[in-house]
Amino acid sequence: MEFGILGILVFIADIYALYNVVMSGASTLSKIIWVLVILILPVVGFIIWLIAGPRAGGAKL
Repeated sequence: MEFGILGILVFIADIYALYNVVMSGASTLSKIIWVLVILILPVVGFIIWLIAGPRAGGAKL
């Protein structure tokens, strides 16, 4: 049961990351690369995206 819940959480996190990549202002090539990284390496790709991924164009600090 725990692995099922963990899998669902990873799936939701990846969907969130994919949505943000697609909606970002990054170039098409960057978007394709990020989508492939997230799909091929779901957990590691999500963590890398959190650290270095393209941003959705929100407020700049």
